[in-house]
Amino acid sequence: MFQNQQLEEALSRHPCYNRDAHREFARMHVPVAPRCNIQCNYCNRKYDCCNESRPGVTSEVLTPEQAAEKVAYVKSLIPNLSVVGIAGPGDPLANEETFRTLELVSKETPDLTLCVSTNGLALPDSAQRLYDLGVRFITVTMNAYDPDVGAEIYGSVRWDGRVLKGREGAELLIARQTEGIERCAALGMLMKVNIVMVPGINDGHIPDLVKYVKGKGAYIVNILPLIPVEGTPFADLRAPTPEERREMMDRCSLDARMMRHCRQCRADAIGLLDQDRSQEFVNFGGCGSGCGPQGQAAAPNVLFRDPKMVAVATSDGVSVDRGFGNASAFRIYRRVDDGWEFFREVSVDTGVPASGSGHREHIASVAASLGECSTVVVTEIGHMPSRLLGEMGVTVVETDVPVDKALASLGLRDPGYKF
Repeated sequence: MFQNQQLEEALSRHPCYNRDAHREFARMHVPVAPRCNIQCNYCNRKYDCCNESRPGVTSEVLTPEQAAEKVAYVKSLIPNLSVVGIAGPGDPLANEETFRTLELVSKETPDLTLCVSTNGLALPDSAQRLYDLGVRFITVTMNAYDPDVGAEIYGSVRWDGRVLKGREGAELLIARQTEGIERCAALGMLMKVNIVMVPGINDGHIPDLVKYVKGKGAYIVNILPLIPVEGTPFADLRAPTPEERREMMDRCSLDARMMRHCRQCRADAIGLLDQDRSQEFVNFGGCGSGCGPQGQAAAPNVLFRDPKMVAVATSDGVSVDRGFGNASAFRIYRRVDDGWEFFREVSVDTGVPASGSGHREHIASVAASLGECSTVVVTEIGHMPSRLLGEMGVTVVETDVPVDKALASLGLRDPGYKF
């Protein structure tokens, strides 16, 4: 059982709940929960997928025994691993495997903090059980507290042998989410509420929703941008711009603590938030899940990259303020003596879908347009573009510092340096 001091120590090492911890401590998601009890209009769960970086995506689904063994193995290679979470690819509380996994991980690696992310439908009935298993951090994704708004976001809710749609389903889900948050907070768990910002659907509703969940016991709120995904009802909706999301967080920060460093992790994410290493631990020999040492794959062919050429995602030339996927242009800098000088600007087509084969081709096209640059500096990047750039010999640096500081630091960094 955690005491308050132990909970405070766990919080200091939790990279999602504590921004100061996210560059020092790693987390690991174990994908043991494939089944889900609701259908959101923005969600398309993908298994055996290494090409996308978003919630609901995983390269494998593990048994509880495989997950516990893999956690121990990863911990042996990543000593700064502090948190093990279950976040899918379905809803953890709709899968009995979640509870068995928590039991095994707690027994075999008791020094790790346990964390669960859920849609909240089954949370009221699971709160005490989770607490008894040692879980002290719970995330609930709650996109509305008005059933009329929720009816536009949730396609269906499966409950007690029935499939509820429209306002009826949203009303039940919201009531269960609210009760679950209150129960967990009363038990002493730290609650994070994720809100997916959907322009034109719930964006006008979010400030009141933040006040609502804060009043129910939320410790921190994370406002996530919609990721339009092919094959979903929201596939053709636009994502909020970084400015819209930032303005929303600024507005809501008056009422609740905001998480501003989220990377919208996969269900099998491993490593620092800014440095996902999940693909290092997939399909390896060793334990039943496929983790463990094995022969190294051949290195990909790499084009010549000039270490004196760097591409920066910046809208004004002053700050690194764009992610790889939403940058409309990259400024290219080259090393001159002991400093850097602006060389040229490369424009990027931002109208390409963020999924499917077109997305992959777009990434390759952007990388090619950056020429001989050896490094790309961005605020954030998805798993697939990061992997493809790495295969092409390009180092990715994620940061949000001023451009001059980023460039100055590049000359001093070791491989894998993070700001």
